[in-house]
Amino acid sequence: MDAATSQLETERKYDAGPEFTLPDLSAVPGYTVSEPETFHLAAVYFDTDDLRLIKNKVTLRRRTGGEDDAWHLKLPVRPGTRRERHLPLSAGTDTVPAELQDLVADLTGGEPLRPIARLNTDRTIRRLIGADGQPRAEVADDQVSGRRLAADGQAAAPLTWHEIEVELMSGPPDVLDAAETVLRAAGARPSSSASKLGRVLEQG
Repeated sequence: MDAATSQLETERKYDAGPEFTLPDLSAVPGYTVSEPETFHLAAVYFDTDDLRLIKNKVTLRRRTGGEDDAWHLKLPVRPGTRRERHLPLSAGTDTVPAELQDLVADLTGGEPLRPIARLNTDRTIRRLIGADGQPRAEVADDQVSGRRLAADGQAAAPLTWHEIEVELMSGPPDVLDAAETVLRAAGARPSSSASKLGRVLEQG
């Protein structure tokens, strides 16, 4: 049986208009910036028909194309922080692995999990490196296209948007505040949606 791994995820999200250009992150005091890396991420999200997971701030997806290709289950810990559990892609393709189904069984109440949304993201990441040479935060510049999926598999019209994610990698969270100052000065604003999935579902 594939074993799940677990980690904490602390991040902030920002809305960026169509004309937004990521600022020079070397302006974040005390940090140097890594060279950009680009990825194309494809994710399918799963929930019950009545969205019991997302109503409890839980997300479940299968994602390919990045550095963490896997099944991801994200559980709330506190505002801005979630515990993320991973299973390898080999654990399943179209059906949620039993281990993850068991972890959310109290929320689903036995209702089946099905694909509810499909998201594609063109992502460019840069890392903020501290004086000790350790990566402290990852800044992701995301161009996103998402579709809500009906129970019969039909997809809604696509929704597209631009957002920035800043995720803590190591050390204290002050790096998030420092990055936010630079991003907001360039025109980014705290995201109007808690997650990419939430934004798609809000469109109905």
